[in-house]
Formats: sequence, structure tokens, C-alpha cells
Amino acid sequence: MTKWVYGFGGGDNDGRAEMKNLLGGKGANLAEMASIGLPVPPGFTLTTEVCTSFYDNDRRYPDDLAAQVDAALAKVEAAVEQKFGDPVNPLLVSVRSGARVSMPGMMDTVLNLGLNDITVEGLAREARDERFAWDSYRRFIQMYGSVVMGVDHHQFEEIIEFAKLETGVIEDTALTAADWRRVVAAYKDLVAKDTGKPFPTDPREQLWGAIGAVFGSWMNPRAITYRRLHDIPAAWGTAVNVQAMVFGNMGEDCATGVCFTRDPSTGENMFYGEYLVNAQGEDVVAGIRTPQPLSASVARPGEVALEAAMPAAYAELMAVRQTLEKHYRDMQDIEFTVQRHKLFMLQTRNGKRTAAASLRMAVEMAHEGLIDRSEAVLRVNPSSLDQLLHPTLDPKAPRKFFAKGLPASPGAACGAVVFSADEAESRALKGEAVILVRVETSPEDIHGMNAARGILTTRGGMTSHAAVVARGMGRPCVAGAGSITVDYGAQTLSSAGKTVNAGEIITLDGAAGEVFIGTVPMVEPAMSGDFGTLMEWADACRRMGVRANAETPLDADTARKFGAEGIGLCRTEHMFFDPQRIGAVRQMIMASTVADRRDAVGRLLPFQREDFRQLFTIMAGLPVTIRLLDPPLHEFLPHTGPEMEEVAQAMGVDMETIRRRGAELAEANPMLGHRGCRLGISYPEIYEMQARAIFEGAIAVGKETGNAPHPEIMIPLIATRKELEITRAQVDGVAKAVFAETGVTIDYSVGTMIELPRAALQADKIAELADFFSFGTNDLTQTVFGLSRDDAGTFLPHYVDLGILPKDPFVSIDVEGVGEMVRIAVEKGRRVKNTLKLGICGEHGGDPASIAFCEQVGLDYVSCSPYRVPVARLAAAQAALGVTGDRTA
Repeated sequence: MTKWVYGFGGGDNDGRAEMKNLLGGKGANLAEMASIGLPVPPGFTLTTEVCTSFYDNDRRYPDDLAAQVDAALAKVEAAVEQKFGDPVNPLLVSVRSGARVSMPGMMDTVLNLGLNDITVEGLAREARDERFAWDSYRRFIQMYGSVVMGVDHHQFEEIIEFAKLETGVIEDTALTAADWRRVVAAYKDLVAKDTGKPFPTDPREQLWGAIGAVFGSWMNPRAITYRRLHDIPAAWGTAVNVQAMVFGNMGEDCATGVCFTRDPSTGENMFYGEYLVNAQGEDVVAGIRTPQPLSASVARPGEVALEAAMPAAYAELMAVRQTLEKHYRDMQDIEFTVQRHKLFMLQTRNGKRTAAASLRMAVEMAHEGLIDRSEAVLRVNPSSLDQLLHPTLDPKAPRKFFAKGLPASPGAACGAVVFSADEAESRALKGEAVILVRVETSPEDIHGMNAARGILTTRGGMTSHAAVVARGMGRPCVAGAGSITVDYGAQTLSSAGKTVNAGEIITLDGAAGEVFIGTVPMVEPAMSGDFGTLMEWADACRRMGVRANAETPLDADTARKFGAEGIGLCRTEHMFFDPQRIGAVRQMIMASTVADRRDAVGRLLPFQREDFRQLFTIMAGLPVTIRLLDPPLHEFLPHTGPEMEEVAQAMGVDMETIRRRGAELAEANPMLGHRGCRLGISYPEIYEMQARAIFEGAIAVGKETGNAPHPEIMIPLIATRKELEITRAQVDGVAKAVFAETGVTIDYSVGTMIELPRAALQADKIAELADFFSFGTNDLTQTVFGLSRDDAGTFLPHYVDLGILPKDPFVSIDVEGVGEMVRIAVEKGRRVKNTLKLGICGEHGGDPASIAFCEQVGLDYVSCSPYRVPVARLAAAQAALGVTGDRTA
């Protein structure tokens, strides 16, 4: 027979802390607290397997569940010496949810269950307090009526407000027993009128109604949304905890409160929390009364701390604080009740905390000997480090919502709306804060993106051009905000009937993907010494290297400050859009002869050489992987009349020639067209110039510093062995020539990006000629799925909501498909060449779950945007320690 129900308290502890998958976090911790001798009111837990069975069987319970519940209830009755439904000495219970990870406020709770018109009189006699009994009864009807029977909560509140007006009082606490009797009668009339049926009076009917409501709340909209935001599978289900009631609202010698064993905002080792005298748990968080502090040291004038009001209970609570933190070896979030000066523990769980608090607690607990350094590394969620690296919106600040898109790059920014990259740059040069708003960005917008405080696009996904570039620059970005209409002509953006004009202020929350009208105050990031300490500990744990995707000196310098161990991807095309070089690039593209093309390329050589020299200098002997020109040439073409005229004059041709050449280069699907190594084979002078610039720059740095860099030259979009054979021969030929000219030889490597399924399947043949593979998982995801990353944002969220895909595959690697291609390439490549260096340079290189996969398949390094380097360092350490991605607890 399946055991569906587990008891706790009263000497009956069937569960323990490590059973949270079965009992939920609350049930497992209640059993654990009871087992270590803490004062826990007895009760029992219906397991998460009941929830799973409930939904798998059309909301029907297992046949033997009722008998197990009756047996567990009888044990509770014996432990507290009360009877459920007894008119003289009634047992009342609470019914609460309890998923395996904390989901605060997302599911439903019912307190004081078991009250009716008869048992309320027994409670009044037993408590010697008629007002308390009827207050408890009205609370029960209000909770049960709302949670179980679906009556709007505000309708109950209106009845209370009317009662206070009638009696001329302000606080609920001033209402008398007679007042609460009238409120109860009005509540029951409301339920009958609103639902068409009377409020249930049978305690067992009440119990099963509440159990069903809690299981049902696992699928309420707010719980579904919370699970989606925190990657909690629906299949986990929730447990239900039924527990004997203890009362914090029985008089002035009673209280209820919530506390944390350390400050959840700062991480400081201080007792933190609030309580209310003569109250039940929901009163502390409802805002109806102002809670008081626990400790006298933080009490302000007029406040009465629990330490002063109930010193014995406070002393016992302080002892419980020490016991729980020592036992769980983590900061605890505790709920407690004091009934007639006796302390009862209602819940403990690992407390939610800010990134800064998480960091401080982990480091300090390790210093205190509570945990070791490896455990400290595991305590901090890698993605939460974004809070420490970027400004964030002040959570207390008012805001006027405008639209929502994708959280493409974290951080917050506010500024005046501009619609062109040129205007963004010109206004930024005057010291103005601007937000660049585009339908979508292109490489030509790079200067404006760099100048803007933040970027907003209405098209594109998490790996669109805007998202990738913004993350690399550390700019907040909201992408794919499809509800926004951008009118370049009218210079407006509109959403849901609201319009913002050019020059007006908007605020972006890149971490949430939200846009607000006007200025929202921000909180600047504050890096502490604890950050450096934890990073040192993480570096000592990890196996994989962490590099950065960087192509500018600023990117490279930022990456080094964040601990990057080299550059894993330098996108050379981004260097070509500089105003000093774009003309030569366009002349190269428009050239119709090899001689003209070589002439234009030659003018680019000094610029490229200096680019690489600066990167090599900043990286100071660390590896630098340079991807030769990859995107299709159409991205560099002149599009406007003035741009075409400029190119025509420089080349000494007419406009018609320029237009004709543009038409010749046009492609229906350029991202799968004439790009990558195909360009290098068609126009070898381009790759030859870039290779020469790399070698000459590296030799120059070697002469300047005495420490010659080791360039890693990466050929993009290889699909066949022959392509790599041709392009590698080009690079090797240039190296030989430069070494002969300078009399200096340096070590270098030539490898390829694996970004096409064919390359993965032919990896053994390609590896014969390659010194390294770098997995370009942005394009590999596109080509494996047949998806455009710029267009998929319109339907991928729906796919995730429907469970077709567990996550956006451009955000977190698709292990079954894209990951299998990576695994095949790793195995085939290493079989041929066991020294083959393997890395990843797509956006997945900064995603903790993807980094865990990279550890599993044996990659040597990951590469990500500079501001994700700390995230990757921590995630790589956790992967080496056996954690498979971001944790929800």
C-alpha cells in the first residue's frame, strides 16, 4: 500500500528534511524541527504524490487516502487532547500548501478550520474569551469562502469596514464579540448569495474542501506564472500540511511573527523580523496593523520589541535561531506563534535573499566554519550575480508601466527616446542620456548602441543582434517588445493606447524585460570584498576555463577586470563599422576586380593590425581567438543615397554602378548564403589581410613586451574538410610570409567554429586539420531547429508555455538536439585528435545550465560577454562540483 500521509509532532515523525521532494519543503522541515526537539504543533502531510495522482486522475484522490487521513487526524487529536468537531473542546487545524521549493504567497492557506456555530462556543469557553472565538470564526469563513468557494476577498473586507463605521471604531481589534457575531452572520449570507449554497458546517467536509483547494491552487494562474519564471516543473506538485492550530490572537499574552536568522537584504548576521501581539499570521503581512521589531536594539521610539514585551519567549526564539541555523547550515526564514507565553514553531525554510546577501552569507558562514568553501560556492545562484554587476530599479520606487518584451540584457537605464544610431551618438556626445529605440538593430547601429544608455527593440529574441551586442557592452536591453509600434516618420512609439514621443524619457528594466514611462529611480551596484573572495574560491573549484567574447579594447579590459582568461571570440566584422574604415570596406565589396579589392583591403590592414595589437596587449599573453570575417557582405553595403554617393565618388564610378553591384550581391537568405569561409574562398584577399594583421600585431606585441601572444585564428561556417583545407592553407601561407619578412616566428593555432550540423557530423574529418573547435551555438541552434533567432521570439514563448520546449533554446542549450550535435562533434573530434581544444562561444557560454552541459561533455572552456564572466566562473565551479544549472531554491 502506498503511504500517502506522513505525521509530524507529538512524538510521531515519519518524515525528515531530505524528503522535501515527497513532503514538500514545509512538511519535511516541520518533521525535522519536531525530530530535533523544537516545539512544533502536531500534524500530518499529504505528499506531493497525492497531488500528482490528483491531476493524473481527473482530480480524484487515491482510494485509500481518506482512511490514512482519518488515522493521522486521530493521532493529532490524541497528541493535543482535543477532538475534531467536538462541541466542548474542539480541535482546529490549518491547511497549508508546501511545494518542494519555496513559492511564497503563490498557493492557498486556510486557518481555524473546524469552526461552526457549535464549535465556536466550545472554543470560547475553552479560551475563556468569546471575542477571540468569534474573531477566529470570521477569519475562517473569510479564508475558506475566498480560497475554497471563490468569493471575492474584497467583499468580506467591505463587511468589516461597514461594521467599523457602524460602531465608530478604526481598528479591527476594537470590534467586540457581538460585532464579530454580526460579521459572521453577514459573511454567511454573502457566501450563500454569491455561491448559491450555504457555508459548510461539517468539519470533515471543510477539511476535504480545503485540501482540494490547496491542491487546486497548484494550477492557479499566479502559481503557474511563478513556476515559469523560476523554472519549477509542474510535475513536481505540492504537498498539503494539516496542522493543529495554535493561536497568536488569544489575548495580550499571545503573538505571531516572521523572522530571519540573518538580514535577507544585506546578509548581516543579525536577527531580523517582525511580530504582532494578539494577531494571526496573515496580520503580519497584510498591512492592517504595523508590525513591531523583535530586538530591542533596533526598536524606534514608540515601538515595543518582542524582547521587551515577552522576554522569555524572545530568549527561547533566540535559542531556536541558533539551533536552526546550526542544524540547516543556512539562513532560515521562520514563522512562529506565541500562545499564552508559550512559543510554537510553524515553519522554517531556507530564506529568500538578495544577491548581495547571498554572497555575504556564503562567505561569512564559511569563515565561521558553518560550511566549507565548496558549499559557499554552491550557495550563490550564478545568474543572481547580475544584480551585483548592473544598476537595478529601486523596488520601492513608483513606476508607470508601458510595455513588456524579453529580458535581453540585464540592468536598468533611463533616458530620452531616440530612433537612430546617429542621433544617439550625437546626443550622447553632448552628455545626454538616451535610449535607442529600433524595430531591430543591425551592425550599422553599433555606434549608437555604444552611445545609448539602453536599447529597446520591437523585434528579435534573446540572441538577436541587439541582445548579443548589448550584453557584450553591458547595456540594458529589452528586445522583442511586440506590443510596441514604432513609427520612424512620426518619431513615436505606442503601446496599449499610450504614446511616447522622441525626446521623452523612458526607463528600461533589462532584467525583467519591462519598459516604463518617465524616470524610475535606480540602485547602483555595490561590489564587496566578499565578491572577490567567492570568485577566488570558485576558480579553485572549476575545471573549465572562462574567456570573454570581446572585440574592442573596452570589452577586453572589462573582461580582464571580471577575471576572463582570454578572448574566446573576437568578431572582426564589428571592427569594420568604424567611420574611418567603413568606406574602405564598402569599396572592397563594390570592387569588380581583384586588384581593386586588394587595394581597398590594403587600406584596412593598418586598422586591423592596430585592433589586434591592442587586444593582444590587454590580454597579456592569454589566448585570443579571432574569428575571420563571417557575416554576409550585404550588411556592409551603403543603403542611403548619401552613402552611395560617397562610395561612388571614392571609387570614381557613377551611382548606377553602385546600385548594380548592390543588386548583384543581394541574397534571398543571406544568413545561409555567401558568408563565413565561403567569403574567404571567393575573396581570399580578405582573409589574407586579416591573417597578416593578426601576425604582424602579435609580433609587434612580442617585441614590445617580450611575451609574444598565441593567436588562435578561427575560420567560420566550415561545413566540409575541403573548406578548412583551403582556408587554413591561406592562413599558413601568410604566416610563413610574415615570419620571413620579420625574421620572427610565433606559435599560433588554426581552428573552426562548429555551427552547422554537417560540421558536427563530419567533425572527425575536420579535426584532422583543426587545432581547436569552438561551438558557435547561436547559429548551430538556428540550423538544427530551422529557426531564425531574430524571428522566433514571436512564438517561442508560446512553445515554452505549452511545454513543447522546456526553455527558449537560444537562452539555454537544447541538450537533446543541439547538445547532441555538440556531443557528437566532441566525441568524433577527440577520437581523431585527443589534444583538440574545445570551447563554446555562443551566448550559451554565459548560461549556467548550458555551462553545466559543457562540463558534462568535457569542453575546455566557455566564452561569454564580459559582464557574464563572473556568472560563468561561478557556474563552471558549480558544474565541476556536480550542480546542473541555476537552482530555484
